[in-house]
Amino acid sequence: MNTTIFTTLSVLLTLCAVVQSYNILGIFPLAMRSHFQMFETIMKELARQGHTVTVISCFSQKNVVKNYRDISLESNQATVVDLPSENWSLYNEFFIILEYAGHNLCENELRSRAFQEFLKTDEKFDLIIIELFTSECFMGLAHKFKAPIIGITTRTVMYWDNIKFGNPSNPAYISNNMLTTGPRKSFLERLETTLVNEIHQYFHDYYVNVKNQKMAEEVFGTDLPLLSDISQNISLLFTNSHCSITPSVPLVPGIIEIAGAHIGSVKKLPEHIEMWINESNHGVVYFSMGSLIRADSLSEKRRDMFINAFRRIPQRVLLKWENDSIPDKPDNVMIEKWMPQFDILSHPNVKAFVTHGGMFGVSEAFHCGVPMIIIPMFGDQYENAESVEQNGGGIYLSYENLSEEAIYDALTTVLDPKFNMKAKELSVRFKDRPLPPLKTVNYWIEYVIRHKGASHLKTAAVRMPLYKYLLLDVVAFLLLVMLIFMFFVYYVTKTVLRILPRRLSCSAKLKKN
Repeated sequence: MNTTIFTTLSVLLTLCAVVQSYNILGIFPLAMRSHFQMFETIMKELARQGHTVTVISCFSQKNVVKNYRDISLESNQATVVDLPSENWSLYNEFFIILEYAGHNLCENELRSRAFQEFLKTDEKFDLIIIELFTSECFMGLAHKFKAPIIGITTRTVMYWDNIKFGNPSNPAYISNNMLTTGPRKSFLERLETTLVNEIHQYFHDYYVNVKNQKMAEEVFGTDLPLLSDISQNISLLFTNSHCSITPSVPLVPGIIEIAGAHIGSVKKLPEHIEMWINESNHGVVYFSMGSLIRADSLSEKRRDMFINAFRRIPQRVLLKWENDSIPDKPDNVMIEKWMPQFDILSHPNVKAFVTHGGMFGVSEAFHCGVPMIIIPMFGDQYENAESVEQNGGGIYLSYENLSEEAIYDALTTVLDPKFNMKAKELSVRFKDRPLPPLKTVNYWIEYVIRHKGASHLKTAAVRMPLYKYLLLDVVAFLLLVMLIFMFFVYYVTKTVLRILPRRLSCSAKLKKN
């Protein structure tokens, strides 16, 4: 009897175990809807788990969410851009990003009324989660609230973030994610990667330590430490990558891969879209340039390339098009200004995905086992396209060299059943993890809080001088020892060669006498 009561009480205590609730602040300053989709999923899951979350972003919630406080930054609106012009380059893109997503963003949002009101709070936070890109000015929040920081990025690790975390970043095989080179580089590609890495680091540091530092001090006070020093104290970095779909690279314990964390359950499609897909006897091709790029800004020449290529295939095409109409639209093409991308890709009759190669779309396609045609436009999309093609998950088409035939050939290739089978294999590989991505995020967030910043995850490389990290002093010492040894050998050899003839001469004379 006593044993039964004890067992029952033990079970009840286990079931009623108290879950520790934490107060978590998230700040996601970039006005990019696709980026915020992942952050919103993570923060809502934390709220669902019982934590209290405060979210500062450019996207306010339409409905009230329990445990979720929303602070909308009124200064920025969602960004949509036209497709790149002919003279667009990866080099001028970097400086545009630094200016827009760095200096201008900080200036607008730090001084916004909503943010200034928030700074008046004396609330205590257990953790701060910040989107890491070029907006380190918000690191001042860690100084104000004396809370540990977790960084999160929607792409693979940037070069300057590798420096912050002491993470290996060898340009011999690790690409700069703004370049088009893969992991197997020629001499010139290695040279380019090395130079671009250092140029990026220099200008990033200039913006952070000069422009953003001055601005942050005006907001958080002149006693604010250097933003670069605060950045080196970031406890953990979540990166939107995974070794199954992005190049395999070494990662220190404080960098965690979470690609696919934004992916939720499949929802029912709008009736007219579902009917269009179901009624296609040969399957459907889905075309979308994401939430950031307007597909209807395609030049007439390039638009006709796609339309004519689509006209030649038996499959139907779902085309995300931001205008009400498209000239000379074929009967097998349906246009919509917005479509539920993940739900469409999850439909078994969707056979291919034409995309710009943003990491969210790529991870969704891998998750659903849909082969891709990637036409990268800027940023990490080139790296993503290279990775997809190398993994066998799709075809990389150059935007600059597009033609109707190239598009048609790519479509017929990825629509081959063999390609579809390979995509299904990659889907299995992408999902095969110890924990689902969102549960991985939850675990590490609570881990950092439980261990008060988890400073033990950092390697000694974080604050190590460059000459030590590269073993330049060791190399110099070994070269010196080698030179001394060579000089010693030279001196001994020279001495022996000078003395030996005399000895031999004396010996010969003695024998003669």
